[in-house]
Amino acid sequence: MIRSFAARVARSRASWPAPVNKAVDGVINRVPERIAMRLNPAKYGFTARDVPRPPAAPSTPTRVYIAPVNFSGQGYAWARAVERLDGVGSVSMQYRLDDDFGFPSDNAVPVRVFVRSTRWQRAQFRAVTRGFTHVIVEAERPIFGGLFDESVVREVQALRAAGLRVAMLSHGSDLRLPSRHRELDEWSPFRDESWDAIPVLEKQALANRVVLVESHAPVFVATPEQLLDWPDASWLPNVVEPALWQSDDAALERETPVVIHAPSNPVIKGTDLIEPAATQLAASGAIEYRRIQGVPATQMPDVYRQADIVLEQFRIGNYSTVALQAMAAGRLVIGHVHEQVRDHVRREYGVDVPIVEATPATLRAVLEHVLANREDYRAVAASGPAFIAAVHNGEASARVLEAFLRS
Repeated sequence: MIRSFAARVARSRASWPAPVNKAVDGVINRVPERIAMRLNPAKYGFTARDVPRPPAAPSTPTRVYIAPVNFSGQGYAWARAVERLDGVGSVSMQYRLDDDFGFPSDNAVPVRVFVRSTRWQRAQFRAVTRGFTHVIVEAERPIFGGLFDESVVREVQALRAAGLRVAMLSHGSDLRLPSRHRELDEWSPFRDESWDAIPVLEKQALANRVVLVESHAPVFVATPEQLLDWPDASWLPNVVEPALWQSDDAALERETPVVIHAPSNPVIKGTDLIEPAATQLAASGAIEYRRIQGVPATQMPDVYRQADIVLEQFRIGNYSTVALQAMAAGRLVIGHVHEQVRDHVRREYGVDVPIVEATPATLRAVLEHVLANREDYRAVAASGPAFIAAVHNGEASARVLEAFLRS
Protein backbone atom coordinates (compact mmCIF):
# COMPACT_ATOMS: atom_id res chain seq x y z
CA MET A 1 0.00 0.00 0.00
CA ILE A 2 2.80 2.43 0.93
CA ARG A 3 4.70 1.47 -2.22
CA SER A 4 1.62 2.13 -4.39
CA PHE A 5 0.99 5.50 -2.74
CA ALA A 6 4.62 6.54 -3.15
CA ALA A 7 4.54 5.62 -6.83
CA ARG A 8 1.39 7.72 -7.40
CA VAL A 9 2.96 10.70 -5.62
CA ALA A 10 6.16 10.43 -7.66
CA ARG A 11 4.20 10.35 -10.94
CA SER A 12 2.00 13.29 -10.00
CA ARG A 13 4.58 15.77 -8.72
CA ALA A 14 5.48 17.17 -12.13
CA SER A 15 2.05 18.82 -12.32
CA TRP A 16 2.09 20.30 -8.81
CA PRO A 17 2.83 23.99 -8.11
CA ALA A 18 6.33 24.79 -6.83
CA PRO A 19 5.19 25.74 -3.29
CA VAL A 20 3.44 22.39 -2.95
CA ASN A 21 6.51 20.49 -4.13
CA LYS A 22 8.67 22.43 -1.68
CA ALA A 23 6.36 21.50 1.18
CA VAL A 24 6.36 17.86 0.09
CA ASP A 25 10.17 17.88 -0.02
CA GLY A 26 10.19 19.03 3.58
CA VAL A 27 8.04 16.07 4.55
CA ILE A 28 10.08 13.63 2.46
CA ASN A 29 13.29 14.70 4.19
CA ARG A 30 11.81 13.49 7.48
CA VAL A 31 10.67 10.03 6.41
CA PRO A 32 12.85 6.90 6.21
CA GLU A 33 15.09 6.77 3.17
CA ARG A 34 13.49 3.66 1.67
CA ILE A 35 10.16 5.55 1.51
CA ALA A 36 11.70 8.86 0.43
CA MET A 37 13.33 7.13 -2.54
CA ARG A 38 9.90 6.15 -3.84
CA LEU A 39 8.41 9.60 -3.24
CA ASN A 40 11.27 11.46 -4.93
CA PRO A 41 13.31 9.01 -7.07
CA ALA A 42 15.00 11.81 -9.05
CA LYS A 43 16.76 13.05 -5.92
CA TYR A 44 18.43 9.71 -5.24
CA GLY A 45 19.10 8.18 -8.64
CA PHE A 46 18.98 4.63 -7.28
CA THR A 47 16.50 2.15 -5.88
CA ALA A 48 16.52 0.08 -2.71
CA ARG A 49 17.72 -2.88 -4.78
CA ASP A 50 20.88 -0.95 -5.71
CA VAL A 51 21.99 -0.68 -2.08
CA PRO A 52 24.37 -3.57 -1.31
CA ARG A 53 24.54 -5.28 2.02
CA PRO A 54 27.45 -4.27 4.28
CA PRO A 55 30.48 -6.52 3.85
CA ALA A 56 30.86 -9.54 6.07
CA ALA A 57 34.06 -9.32 8.08
CA PRO A 58 36.58 -12.17 7.74
CA SER A 59 36.77 -14.65 10.60
CA THR A 60 40.51 -14.09 11.08
CA PRO A 61 42.03 -12.35 14.14
CA THR A 62 43.20 -9.42 11.97
CA ARG A 63 40.53 -8.01 9.65
CA VAL A 64 41.46 -5.27 7.18
CA TYR A 65 39.10 -2.93 5.32
CA ILE A 66 40.62 -1.13 2.29
CA ALA A 67 38.54 1.66 0.71
CA PRO A 68 37.19 3.53 -1.24
CA VAL A 69 38.72 3.82 -4.75
CA ASN A 70 40.47 0.60 -5.84
CA PHE A 71 42.30 2.42 -8.64
CA SER A 72 43.48 -0.06 -11.31
CA GLY A 73 42.17 -2.85 -9.08
CA GLN A 74 44.94 -2.24 -6.56
CA GLY A 75 42.75 -2.08 -3.47
CA TYR A 76 41.53 -5.58 -4.28
CA ALA A 77 45.07 -6.75 -5.11
CA TRP A 78 46.46 -5.45 -1.80
CA ALA A 79 43.56 -7.08 0.03
CA ARG A 80 44.53 -10.44 -1.46
CA ALA A 81 48.21 -9.78 -0.78
CA VAL A 82 47.81 -9.27 2.98
CA GLU A 83 45.88 -12.53 3.21
CA ARG A 84 49.22 -14.26 2.66
CA LEU A 85 49.99 -13.30 6.27
CA ASP A 86 48.92 -15.70 9.00
CA GLY A 87 45.68 -14.69 10.67
CA VAL A 88 44.86 -11.85 8.27
CA GLY A 89 41.68 -11.45 6.23
CA SER A 90 40.72 -8.45 4.14
CA VAL A 91 37.88 -6.77 2.26
CA SER A 92 38.30 -4.25 -0.55
CA MET A 93 35.53 -1.71 -1.08
CA GLN A 94 35.09 0.79 -3.89
CA TYR A 95 32.43 3.15 -5.10
CA ARG A 96 31.80 2.20 -8.70
CA LEU A 97 31.23 4.75 -11.47
CA ASP A 98 29.00 4.16 -14.49
CA ASP A 99 32.02 4.00 -16.83
CA ASP A 100 34.04 1.76 -14.54
CA PHE A 101 36.57 -0.60 -16.14
CA GLY A 102 35.23 -3.51 -14.10
CA PHE A 103 38.19 -4.15 -11.83
CA PRO A 104 37.38 -6.80 -9.21
CA SER A 105 36.24 -5.64 -5.79
CA ASP A 106 34.88 -7.43 -2.72
CA ASN A 107 32.32 -4.71 -2.00
CA ALA A 108 31.39 -2.55 -5.00
CA VAL A 109 28.92 0.23 -4.23
CA PRO A 110 27.20 2.36 -6.90
CA VAL A 111 28.54 5.89 -6.58
CA ARG A 112 25.05 7.36 -6.16
CA VAL A 113 24.45 5.07 -3.20
CA PHE A 114 27.85 5.95 -1.74
CA VAL A 115 27.16 9.69 -2.00
CA ARG A 116 23.42 9.94 -1.33
CA SER A 117 22.31 7.03 0.84
CA THR A 118 22.50 7.89 4.51
CA ARG A 119 21.10 4.45 5.27
CA TRP A 120 24.00 2.77 3.45
CA GLN A 121 26.57 5.09 5.07
CA ARG A 122 25.35 4.31 8.59
CA ALA A 123 25.11 0.57 7.95
CA GLN A 124 28.59 0.51 6.42
CA PHE A 125 30.09 2.40 9.35
CA ARG A 126 28.47 -0.03 11.81
CA ALA A 127 29.73 -3.03 9.84
CA VAL A 128 33.29 -1.71 9.66
CA THR A 129 33.58 -0.59 13.28
CA ARG A 130 32.02 -3.78 14.63
CA GLY A 131 33.69 -6.25 12.29
CA PHE A 132 37.18 -5.02 11.39
CA THR A 133 40.40 -4.30 13.25
CA HIS A 134 42.30 -2.18 10.68
CA VAL A 135 41.31 0.32 7.98
CA ILE A 136 43.42 1.57 5.06
CA VAL A 137 42.05 4.80 3.57
CA GLU A 138 42.91 5.24 -0.11
CA ALA A 139 43.66 8.58 -1.80
CA GLU A 140 42.64 10.69 1.22
CA ARG A 141 38.98 10.26 0.24
CA PRO A 142 36.04 9.70 2.60
CA ILE A 143 35.09 6.05 2.91
CA PHE A 144 31.57 6.54 4.29
CA GLY A 145 30.24 9.08 1.78
CA GLY A 146 28.87 12.14 3.54
CA LEU A 147 28.31 10.52 6.93
CA PHE A 148 31.01 12.72 8.49
CA ASP A 149 30.45 15.68 6.14
CA GLU A 150 33.06 14.16 3.78
CA SER A 151 35.77 14.83 6.36
CA VAL A 152 38.41 12.10 6.24
CA VAL A 153 39.96 13.39 9.47
CA ARG A 154 36.64 13.03 11.30
CA GLU A 155 36.23 9.53 9.88
CA VAL A 156 39.68 8.57 11.14
CA GLN A 157 38.85 9.94 14.57
CA ALA A 158 35.58 7.98 14.67
CA LEU A 159 37.31 4.78 13.60
CA ARG A 160 39.96 5.19 16.27
CA ALA A 161 37.30 5.91 18.88
CA ALA A 162 35.81 2.53 17.95
CA GLY A 163 39.17 0.86 18.55
CA LEU A 164 40.39 0.43 14.96
CA ARG A 165 43.90 1.07 13.63
CA VAL A 166 44.02 3.38 10.60
CA ALA A 167 46.59 3.96 7.84
CA MET A 168 46.56 6.23 4.80
CA LEU A 169 47.46 5.11 1.28
CA SER A 170 48.21 7.54 -1.55
CA HIS A 171 47.94 6.38 -5.16
CA GLY A 172 49.63 9.24 -7.02
CA SER A 173 47.95 12.40 -8.25
CA ASP A 174 46.17 12.78 -4.92
CA LEU A 175 49.51 13.68 -3.29
CA ARG A 176 51.87 14.65 -6.11
CA LEU A 177 52.53 18.41 -6.15
CA PRO A 178 52.58 19.77 -9.71
CA SER A 179 54.79 22.66 -8.55
CA ARG A 180 57.41 20.16 -7.35
CA HIS A 181 57.21 17.82 -10.31
CA ARG A 182 57.56 20.44 -13.01
CA GLU A 183 60.91 21.48 -11.54
CA LEU A 184 62.10 17.87 -11.62
CA ASP A 185 61.44 16.79 -15.19
CA GLU A 186 61.52 18.63 -18.50
CA TRP A 187 58.76 16.33 -19.73
CA SER A 188 56.47 17.00 -16.76
CA PRO A 189 52.83 17.47 -17.82
CA PHE A 190 52.66 20.23 -15.23
CA ARG A 191 54.78 22.45 -17.47
CA ASP A 192 51.91 22.58 -19.94
CA GLU A 193 50.26 25.90 -19.09
CA SER A 194 47.26 25.08 -21.27
CA TRP A 195 46.27 22.14 -19.05
CA ASP A 196 43.53 23.60 -16.86
CA ALA A 197 43.65 20.70 -14.38
CA ILE A 198 47.00 21.84 -12.93
CA PRO A 199 45.61 24.38 -10.41
CA VAL A 200 43.01 21.84 -9.31
CA LEU A 201 45.63 19.14 -8.79
CA GLU A 202 47.89 21.54 -6.88
CA LYS A 203 45.04 22.55 -4.58
CA GLN A 204 44.05 18.91 -4.09
CA ALA A 205 47.58 17.81 -3.21
CA LEU A 206 47.98 20.65 -0.71
CA ALA A 207 44.62 19.84 0.91
CA ASN A 208 45.52 16.16 1.13
CA ARG A 209 48.76 17.04 2.89
CA VAL A 210 46.66 18.64 5.61
CA VAL A 211 44.59 15.45 5.84
CA LEU A 212 47.74 13.35 6.29
CA VAL A 213 49.13 15.67 8.95
CA GLU A 214 45.88 15.85 10.91
CA SER A 215 45.16 12.12 10.63
CA HIS A 216 48.35 11.18 12.55
CA ALA A 217 48.38 7.83 10.75
CA PRO A 218 51.05 5.77 9.00
CA VAL A 219 51.31 6.71 5.33
CA PHE A 220 51.92 4.34 2.42
CA VAL A 221 52.48 5.39 -1.19
CA ALA A 222 51.96 3.32 -4.32
CA THR A 223 55.03 4.53 -6.22
CA PRO A 224 58.62 5.37 -5.21
CA GLU A 225 58.35 8.79 -6.86
CA GLN A 226 55.77 9.82 -4.25
CA LEU A 227 58.44 9.56 -1.57
CA LEU A 228 59.64 12.93 -2.85
CA ASP A 229 56.26 14.35 -1.82
CA TRP A 230 56.03 12.49 1.51
CA PRO A 231 59.49 11.31 2.64
CA ASP A 232 58.19 9.65 5.81
CA ALA A 233 55.93 7.31 3.84
CA SER A 234 56.57 3.65 3.10
CA TRP A 235 56.46 2.43 -0.48
CA LEU A 236 53.75 -0.20 -0.97
CA PRO A 237 54.40 -1.90 -4.33
CA ASN A 238 51.47 -2.31 -6.67
CA VAL A 239 50.43 -5.92 -7.24
CA VAL A 240 49.57 -8.08 -10.23
CA GLU A 241 48.71 -11.77 -10.35
CA PRO A 242 51.44 -13.34 -12.54
CA ALA A 243 49.37 -16.32 -13.68
CA LEU A 244 46.66 -14.03 -15.06
CA TRP A 245 49.07 -12.29 -17.43
CA GLN A 246 51.41 -15.15 -18.35
CA SER A 247 52.01 -15.69 -22.06
CA ASP A 248 53.58 -18.69 -23.77
CA ASP A 249 54.71 -16.60 -26.74
CA ALA A 250 57.97 -14.65 -26.58
CA ALA A 251 58.09 -10.99 -27.52
CA LEU A 252 59.58 -9.74 -30.78
CA GLU A 253 59.07 -12.98 -32.69
CA ARG A 254 56.65 -11.48 -35.21
CA GLU A 255 58.07 -10.21 -38.48
CA THR A 256 56.24 -6.93 -37.87
CA PRO A 257 56.19 -6.27 -34.11
CA VAL A 258 52.93 -5.09 -32.58
CA VAL A 259 53.40 -1.96 -30.47
CA ILE A 260 50.59 -0.88 -28.14
CA HIS A 261 49.90 2.12 -25.93
CA ALA A 262 47.06 1.99 -23.37
CA PRO A 263 46.72 5.48 -21.86
CA SER A 264 44.35 5.74 -18.91
CA ASN A 265 45.14 9.46 -18.93
CA PRO A 266 46.69 10.62 -22.23
CA VAL A 267 48.03 13.86 -20.75
CA ILE A 268 49.87 12.09 -17.94
CA LYS A 269 51.06 9.29 -20.21
CA GLY A 270 52.36 11.69 -22.86
CA THR A 271 50.27 10.18 -25.64
CA ASP A 272 50.33 13.21 -27.92
CA LEU A 273 54.12 13.46 -27.54
CA ILE A 274 54.96 9.86 -28.39
CA GLU A 275 52.36 8.88 -30.97
CA PRO A 276 54.07 10.72 -33.87
CA ALA A 277 57.09 8.43 -33.55
CA ALA A 278 54.91 5.33 -33.34
CA THR A 279 52.64 6.28 -36.22
CA GLN A 280 55.57 7.25 -38.46
CA LEU A 281 57.22 3.87 -37.92
CA ALA A 282 53.88 2.17 -38.50
CA ALA A 283 53.44 4.09 -41.76
CA SER A 284 56.83 2.82 -42.91
CA GLY A 285 55.79 -0.77 -42.21
CA ALA A 286 58.40 -1.28 -39.48
CA ILE A 287 55.80 -1.85 -36.74
CA GLU A 288 52.07 -2.22 -36.26
CA TYR A 289 50.81 0.39 -33.80
CA ARG A 290 47.63 0.08 -31.72
CA ARG A 291 46.22 2.58 -29.26
CA ILE A 292 44.16 0.74 -26.64
CA GLN A 293 41.29 2.54 -24.93
CA GLY A 294 38.03 1.58 -23.25
CA VAL A 295 38.92 -2.10 -23.00
CA PRO A 296 37.47 -3.89 -19.93
CA ALA A 297 40.02 -5.14 -17.41
CA THR A 298 39.07 -8.75 -18.09
CA GLN A 299 40.16 -8.44 -21.74
CA MET A 300 43.56 -6.85 -21.14
CA PRO A 301 45.52 -10.13 -20.73
CA ASP A 302 44.68 -11.02 -24.33
CA VAL A 303 45.62 -7.51 -25.48
CA TYR A 304 49.13 -7.96 -24.06
CA ARG A 305 49.51 -11.47 -25.45
CA GLN A 306 48.88 -10.06 -28.92
CA ALA A 307 51.58 -7.39 -28.50
CA ASP A 308 55.37 -7.32 -28.53
CA ILE A 309 56.14 -3.86 -27.18
CA VAL A 310 54.19 -1.73 -24.70
CA LEU A 311 54.73 2.02 -24.60
CA GLU A 312 54.10 3.04 -21.01
CA GLN A 313 54.23 6.59 -19.61
CA PHE A 314 56.63 9.30 -20.67
CA ARG A 315 55.98 12.34 -18.47
CA ILE A 316 55.70 11.40 -14.78
CA GLY A 317 58.81 9.22 -14.34
CA ASN A 318 57.05 6.29 -12.70
CA TYR A 319 55.94 2.91 -13.93
CA SER A 320 52.29 2.00 -13.47
CA THR A 321 50.11 -1.08 -13.25
CA VAL A 322 50.06 -1.17 -17.06
CA ALA A 323 53.82 -1.72 -17.06
CA LEU A 324 53.50 -4.44 -14.42
CA GLN A 325 50.90 -6.30 -16.43
CA ALA A 326 53.01 -6.05 -19.57
CA MET A 327 56.16 -7.24 -17.80
CA ALA A 328 54.25 -10.14 -16.26
CA ALA A 329 53.23 -11.09 -19.80
CA GLY A 330 56.86 -10.98 -20.94
CA ARG A 331 56.35 -7.97 -23.19
CA LEU A 332 59.06 -5.37 -23.79
CA VAL A 333 58.12 -2.20 -21.92
CA ILE A 334 59.46 1.19 -22.99
CA GLY A 335 58.93 4.28 -20.86
CA HIS A 336 60.43 7.21 -19.00
CA VAL A 337 61.44 6.15 -15.47
CA HIS A 338 63.36 8.50 -13.18
CA GLU A 339 66.68 7.34 -11.76
CA GLN A 340 65.29 8.05 -8.29
CA VAL A 341 62.66 5.38 -8.92
CA ARG A 342 65.10 2.89 -10.41
CA ASP A 343 67.59 3.47 -7.58
CA HIS A 344 64.93 2.99 -4.90
CA VAL A 345 63.76 -0.32 -6.36
CA ARG A 346 67.34 -1.53 -6.69
CA ARG A 347 68.16 -0.53 -3.12
CA GLU A 348 65.04 -2.13 -1.62
CA TYR A 349 64.87 -5.34 -3.65
CA GLY A 350 68.24 -5.77 -5.34
CA VAL A 351 66.84 -5.90 -8.87
CA ASP A 352 66.77 -3.52 -11.81
CA VAL A 353 63.52 -2.30 -13.34
CA PRO A 354 63.47 -3.96 -16.81
CA ILE A 355 61.89 -1.00 -18.58
CA VAL A 356 63.78 0.38 -21.56
CA GLU A 357 64.37 4.09 -21.02
CA ALA A 358 63.04 6.55 -23.57
CA THR A 359 61.66 10.08 -23.65
CA PRO A 360 59.39 11.61 -26.26
CA ALA A 361 62.53 12.99 -27.91
CA THR A 362 64.32 9.63 -28.08
CA LEU A 363 61.47 7.17 -28.57
CA ARG A 364 61.81 6.74 -32.33
CA ALA A 365 65.55 6.07 -32.06
CA VAL A 366 64.95 3.62 -29.21
CA LEU A 367 62.31 1.74 -31.20
CA GLU A 368 64.63 1.55 -34.20
CA HIS A 369 67.40 0.20 -31.97
CA VAL A 370 65.03 -2.44 -30.61
CA LEU A 371 64.09 -3.53 -34.13
CA ALA A 372 67.75 -3.80 -35.10
CA ASN A 373 68.72 -5.75 -31.95
CA ARG A 374 65.77 -8.01 -31.28
CA GLU A 375 67.67 -10.77 -29.52
CA ASP A 376 69.06 -8.40 -26.89
CA TYR A 377 65.68 -6.86 -26.19
CA ARG A 378 63.94 -10.21 -26.22
CA ALA A 379 66.07 -11.05 -23.18
CA VAL A 380 64.99 -7.81 -21.49
CA ALA A 381 61.34 -8.67 -22.09
CA ALA A 382 61.88 -12.21 -20.80
CA SER A 383 63.21 -10.82 -17.50
CA GLY A 384 59.88 -9.14 -16.76
CA PRO A 385 58.16 -12.07 -15.01
CA ALA A 386 61.12 -12.53 -12.63
CA PHE A 387 60.99 -8.84 -11.74
CA ILE A 388 57.28 -9.13 -10.99
CA ALA A 389 57.92 -12.17 -8.80
CA ALA A 390 60.58 -10.27 -6.84
CA VAL A 391 58.68 -7.02 -6.27
CA HIS A 392 55.07 -6.99 -7.45
CA ASN A 393 53.39 -10.38 -6.93
CA GLY A 394 52.01 -9.44 -3.51
CA GLU A 395 54.61 -10.99 -1.22
CA ALA A 396 56.66 -7.80 -0.89
CA SER A 397 53.52 -5.72 -0.39
CA ALA A 398 52.33 -8.00 2.41
CA ARG A 399 55.68 -7.59 4.16
CA VAL A 400 55.44 -3.79 3.88
CA LEU A 401 52.02 -3.79 5.55
CA GLU A 402 52.81 -6.43 8.16
CA ALA A 403 54.13 -4.09 10.86
CA PHE A 404 50.98 -1.95 10.65
CA LEU A 405 48.70 -4.99 10.69
CA ARG A 406 50.46 -6.51 13.69
CA SER A 407 50.08 -3.27 15.68
